[in-house]
Amino acid sequence: MAEVELRGVSKYYKEVAAVSDVSLRIPDREFVALLGPSGCGKTTTLRMLAGFIRPDTGQILIDGKDVTDLPPERRPTAMVFQSYALWPHMTVGENISFGLKLRKVPAAQIAERARAMLDVVRLPGVEHRFPSQLSGGQQQRVALARALVLGPKILLLDEPLSNLDAKLRVRMRDEIRRIQQELQITTVYVTHDQEEALTMADRIAVMNRGVIQQLGDANDIYDRPATSFVADFIGQSNFFRGTLRRANGVTWAHIGDERVAVEPVDGAPDGAHVTVSTRPEVVEVVRAPEPGAFALDDPRLVNFGAYQRLAGRHPTLGPIEARVPKSFRLDARPVYVKLTRARAFAEPEAEMRD
Repeated sequence: MAEVELRGVSKYYKEVAAVSDVSLRIPDREFVALLGPSGCGKTTTLRMLAGFIRPDTGQILIDGKDVTDLPPERRPTAMVFQSYALWPHMTVGENISFGLKLRKVPAAQIAERARAMLDVVRLPGVEHRFPSQLSGGQQQRVALARALVLGPKILLLDEPLSNLDAKLRVRMRDEIRRIQQELQITTVYVTHDQEEALTMADRIAVMNRGVIQQLGDANDIYDRPATSFVADFIGQSNFFRGTLRRANGVTWAHIGDERVAVEPVDGAPDGAHVTVSTRPEVVEVVRAPEPGAFALDDPRLVNFGAYQRLAGRHPTLGPIEARVPKSFRLDARPVYVKLTRARAFAEPEAEMRD
């Protein structure tokens, strides 16, 4: 068993809160991604969990035991760093075995465990090579094997794929997920790449300005973003500013002289200023006037290979984009768009998005 819990954890650097009152429970064997932009507090959170940084307030528990004051070597965790941190003068086998030697594991067991871990990461027979003789993806697997050979209860990964090219990142994220499921190890994965988080993690904690803005699975985060930041950071969205209105069980936003139906908003009073968000893929394109459709000026198509993006502008709403199939063509007919699903967020003025 390896259950992790952060209780009201904060870390300050002078007057700046790198992490502010973060609480998070990670059940045994779960894969959780900490996702957010640079400076959001995700790596600081991971390093506090690893024991490299001590929180100023709060507790860190592993299997119900308070480990807040324990150093890294006394925690049942292992960490894979962004830079791999392999010893260049040691062979692959020596790199993997280094931690076991420090723990005075018998030599026969060291060799056996190192070979077994190379099999797990699908690098058999490379124990006598040096890191410089390996590709970036192979070096990352060696770093992963070095962490896992110690038999940790919890695996921590700090942007481990950021130094790899795009295609290799896709292969390696599949490998990391396979290994995590094969070993059934609790995993915390830090990344700024939304695609990595959405495809790998059981749950995603989206962070910004030192706090967790939303915690949920990929569908929750993408389809039901809790804040305009999450809607903006995950995927693509159209944003509008308006005023919330309710009547007869219907909720909408007034945007200038226009009215946009939105999903119900909890806790926001009638008349509240809101940010309205709608995904390009739920914007319906029509070629004739319809109720609830908005005329699009200056439409143009942007080709993304597998699909196209229709972009244009409405006089009141502003820029609008819609995802359309490759077969879609513009002609002399006018273009209208219908916002089939929209969410509204009542937030402080400083956090509202245009």
